[in-house]
Order: sequence, then structure tokens, then C-alpha cells
Amino acid sequence: MKKLRDIMRQGFLFVVQPGATVADAVRMMAENNVGIVAVLEDSRLVGVFSERDVVRRVVDRGRDPARTPVSEVMTSELIVVDADEDYQVAMRKMDQANIRHLPVVSGGRLLSMISIRDLMRVDIEHKGEEIQHLQEYLYQVPPGAGRGAG
Repeated sequence: MKKLRDIMRQGFLFVVQPGATVADAVRMMAENNVGIVAVLEDSRLVGVFSERDVVRRVVDRGRDPARTPVSEVMTSELIVVDADEDYQVAMRKMDQANIRHLPVVSGGRLLSMISIRDLMRVDIEHKGEEIQHLQEYLYQVPPGAGRGAG
């Protein structure tokens, strides 16, 4: 099985400070075509801020994105995954928590962010390989079969 360390994109991480405004965080997400940013205080992960947070905690509550700090509306109850875990563990965590992104950590240090899309690509590739191996097993031509008698 593939480990997250082998799947994640190194440096694929967009970060804001807790005091950044929602407008700044949204601008960063839009410019980089991502749905989530990590919120770091110094080098410590203190939260994540996602498109879902924008909708539920800012827009739905009538808050001003230009004046609202990310720290007031970020998700601070974090679910993370270790870089050496199997990709299917990450998929289960995402499914159970109903989330689409997971921070990838190692030794308490944030390395990357992984999305359900990243994991689905790997899973589809893995399933394709399984199917190919099964087909080869089922339809294997025995040695010497199919050769002409000369």
C-alpha cells in the first residue's frame, strides 16, 4: 500500500497567520486554486480554514470578511494524518469526519495538505492494478499451450 509520504506533494501548503483576515485567506485560496489553508502560529498548526468555513461561519452569519480574523472562524478541532500512514487510513478519516482535506504531519511538523481528490487518484490507480493482476491470473495461458505442433 502507498504511504501518504509517497503521495503528497511536497510544499503543497498554503499558510496564513491567525490574525489574517478572511478576505486575505480567501484571496490566497482563489489565487492558488485550493479549498483550504493551514493556520500556523509561528510553526505550530493551530487550525485550518476552508471554503466550508467561509460559507458556514462567515457568509451565513453575516460577518465582514475584510474585518474578521481567521482565528475567529477557523476549524481548530483538527484531524491530521501521519506521513507514514497508508493512504486508505486517510480516506477513512476523511469519510468518518466528513471532510475533504487533511493536514499531513510527521513528528509534529506540518508537511503538506492532502485532498480526497489526491487519494481517489491513487485508489483508482491501485484498483486498476488489482484488476490487471486478477485478469492475468484468470486468463493466464499455461506454458506450452497455444503453440503449433510444428
